[in-house]
Amino acid sequence: MPRATSPLNRLAAPARRALLPLADGLGGLTGSARALPDFLICGAQRSGTTSLFKALSQHPAATGPVLRKGVHYFDTGYQHGLTWYRSHFPLRATLRARWGRPPVRVFESSPYYLFHPLAAERIARDLPQARIVVILRDPVERAYSAHAHETARGFETEPFGRALDLEDKRLSGTEERLVADPAHHSHSHQHHGYVARGRYVDQLVRMERAVGRERMHVVDYADLFGGGPAALEGIMRFLGLPPDPRTTLGRHNARKRSVLPESLRAELTSRFADSDARLAAWWGRTPSWCR
Repeated sequence: MPRATSPLNRLAAPARRALLPLADGLGGLTGSARALPDFLICGAQRSGTTSLFKALSQHPAATGPVLRKGVHYFDTGYQHGLTWYRSHFPLRATLRARWGRPPVRVFESSPYYLFHPLAAERIARDLPQARIVVILRDPVERAYSAHAHETARGFETEPFGRALDLEDKRLSGTEERLVADPAHHSHSHQHHGYVARGRYVDQLVRMERAVGRERMHVVDYADLFGGGPAALEGIMRFLGLPPDPRTTLGRHNARKRSVLPESLRAELTSRFADSDARLAAWWGRTPSWCR
């Protein structure tokens, strides 16, 4: 069986970006005939979501959006409507004709979905059967990696310590405004939540209330990237994907960064202690970074 990969996804990144406006327009004309995702990789940010997306894209019974890893519909693009969202995915007839049986699983990966206060209920409403995959990484390492990532992208101008000091002020009231006005977008909420995005348990509880625990699969970053193939195989079983030797996990989107000062590490570890304890109780296991 051929891999369920769009030819457009094999283009170099600059070429794909140049084609995005055209693809969105053409896709919108046939949106009602296009597939919707069977599952979503919802985060956490800087926890290996790109690597998992690329791994599952290798599977012959899975395919992502036509031109991009994440559509960001349920967080920043919801005002465009469901037909716009559909426009990013393959035609249902094309999936049937090209790949046949077993059915191809369609998916995307947008790590802001886990943190955005309205994303979970939107997912529950528009994708009532979709499954949710979440990767959790040591929140201290995640925060430091996120800062390097946002700095490299031009979304952060402050050093890490100063960004931590500014976070409460930057994020003050942002979640309330996002909930009050569904069309509102907060740059700081999306890009400056270094500590807030690492308080995983509150985000997981919100997702559970919306979609149900049985539709969620939470995996530890250390197990996925350092524990052999079992964690990836577990994800595929949860998604209903048959075993496939071509589906292998690499490391993508990593960034070089300096060593985190021990004083900051100790401070952040303390700040996450309560959240991590509640996470362990919700998850029914001790996270790798707390052992």
